[in-house]
Amino acid sequence: MMNEDERVQSLVLGNVEVIRIVEWHEPFLPTSGMLPGAGTEVWKANEEWLAPDHWEPDSDLAVLALQSWVLRSGGRTVLVDTGAGDGRERPGMGPFHQARSDFLGLLARAGVRPQEVDVVVNTHLHVDHVGWNTLDADGQWVPTFPHAQYLIPAADDFHYGPDNAYGNGAQEADRLIYEDSIRPLHEAGQAVLWDGLHQIDEHLTLESAPGHTPGSSVLRLASGSDRAVFVGDLLHSPVQILDPCCNSSACLDPEQAVASRRRILGRAADERELLVPAHFGGAGALEVRRNRAGFDLGPWATAVPSRR
Repeated sequence: MMNEDERVQSLVLGNVEVIRIVEWHEPFLPTSGMLPGAGTEVWKANEEWLAPDHWEPDSDLAVLALQSWVLRSGGRTVLVDTGAGDGRERPGMGPFHQARSDFLGLLARAGVRPQEVDVVVNTHLHVDHVGWNTLDADGQWVPTFPHAQYLIPAADDFHYGPDNAYGNGAQEADRLIYEDSIRPLHEAGQAVLWDGLHQIDEHLTLESAPGHTPGSSVLRLASGSDRAVFVGDLLHSPVQILDPCCNSSACLDPEQAVASRRRILGRAADERELLVPAHFGGAGALEVRRNRAGFDLGPWATAVPSRR
């Protein structure tokens, strides 16, 4: 649904260049499966702008993007989330099982070589946010970004790691994800666990926003007069801005997820932060506004194809 020029886009916020990397943008799950708390009426009432970037009315499928963000900040290159990986064993995880990806090719189009990435941020440890953390090198998983510090939420590392039996054994794929995408980072000495707040540089701060997973986090950007917040899976669809009580089917702690969503949306509206979710199609980022009942959508971001 996105042409080749639109898969690598950039904008500048203050002194930070922001590059959007879109692996794919397509119909994903039935709306009732993705956001079970959102009734059919909210999709139909907003069809004019939800379709085609966020909803496919004929099939009633939610349309999502799988994307990452490269931030050039303070002389360093920061990569936010790493997609689903290439050829991974992910039984029971639909399109992520043995998926193929040109993620590194897209990074190259953005002018980013793996050796040049200084920091990798995993907003949380779900399948579609950690897959390119590592590469298969002669049958051994090794960090894709050999010189990078990988910032991993401590609560997710515990929950999905062996000490909590890989997410309490809820899904076999959770063990595979940890073993091929997280454990090798620890073994290489490149994993940094954090909790609460973590300052990356003068412009970038990580902040816990639990609920979707125990360690789900957001990345705040402040440079000059510009503000943005990269919210990971706090939101999967703009429908959740209209109804912040609507969780995705993957939220592990629904009440906590709603509380985090309301808090981050409220601050984004009050401080005019550009809201940058992990999976929004279209322009991919937007402002939010308060109304008497909650929140409205504000202007969408304007990005341009990256020419490098």
